[in-house]
Amino acid sequence: MARVLGIATDLMLASRVEAALTAAGHEVTTAASLAEAPLEGVELVVADLEATDPEALAALGVPVLGYCSHLDAEARRAAEDAGVDLVAPRSRMARELPALAERLLSAA
Repeated sequence: MARVLGIATDLMLASRVEAALTAAGHEVTTAASLAEAPLEGVELVVADLEATDPEALAALGVPVLGYCSHLDAEARRAAEDAGVDLVAPRSRMARELPALAERLLSAA
């Protein structure tokens, strides 16, 4: 499958991202920030928009799934304006992560 990078400062959420994508057959690496992340060979990034600059994510050149609170319209708008491929509320990301990842990977 794909090499996926998960970026999250919330350890519980990071472990859920890792578990869901690993169960779907992906190789997952997690990091607390983009600066700490190993980027070589990454095919998809799943990132908490509260922990990462959306413009830096969009500049990576790989599909990006950004997530934030459903109440944070400003973060959503900034990510969409920056070119993040898919922006989802945190609850949807947690519920549908494998399907959302496949959607982005198949479009790449």
